Amino acid sequence: MIELLSPAGSLECLHAAVESGADAVYFGLSQPHNFNARGRAENIPLEKLGDTMNFLHRRGVKGYLTLNTLVHCDELPAVESLLREVIAAEIDAVIIQDIGVAVLAHRLCPELPLHASTQMSLTSALAITHAAELGIRRVILPRELSIRQIAQLRKTSNVELECFIHGALCISYSGQCYASLGLGKGKRSANRGTCAQPCRLPYSIKQSGTYRMPILSPHDFAALPVLPKLIAVGIYAFKIEGRLKPPEYVAEVTKVYREALDKVFT
Repeated sequence: MIELLSPAGSLECLHAAVESGADAVYFGLSQPHNFNARGRAENIPLEKLGDTMNFLHRRGVKGYLTLNTLVHCDELPAVESLLREVIAAEIDAVIIQDIGVAVLAHRLCPELPLHASTQMSLTSALAITHAAELGIRRVILPRELSIRQIAQLRKTSNVELECFIHGALCISYSGQCYASLGLGKGKRSANRGTCAQPCRLPYSIKQSGTYRMPILSPHDFAALPVLPKLIAVGIYAFKIEGRLKPPEYVAEVTKVYREALDKVFT
């Protein structure tokens, strides 16, 4: 069973994903419980998390919570309190970047599935082995890996592998970018959920004239043509990027990939 995982930057997007055929959705919590990489999204209020999970489970859909930012030491008590509420809400998995948060979550509830965020940058069998020892059950692979490299990791690892199949690409290495932090005078960090996306801005190039174009930001990608290859190398879950996208986008992209995956298995 291949899992199709859709973004839910809001409750409206969550419902759009479910109605369009998603097997699972991933979302963050709204302020002040905002330890997720899309702080600018509307996100899901903590007080609605229980009802949201009940809705998803009634529809046979899984819900994954993103706690995928780096966490400061003085924030760990707040994270622990939040994790206790998340566990009580019967979340299906938590997506984590910070190793300390992974250790904390595993100690609080060893049965809670933990997914390693792409921002953990796990690109080797040894790194994945160490992550599994921390309780990681699934690794969300960096988008920089080739199909051949993914196939090699599959041969040397027993954890579930997840990869992105559609959406925006980061100009840096899976979000390990300090451009926002530098340009924002230390106030905005991609690894703290407040990326300003300076790479998306039009920069000037001077060469016998002046041209303005987005020379840093790559085009969005779509993996429709290579879905069979990704399935063949052992990918367990396919993820659509887009927690800052509107519900119409979530619905349409989810529907396209749902139909594509169904065709592969019919």
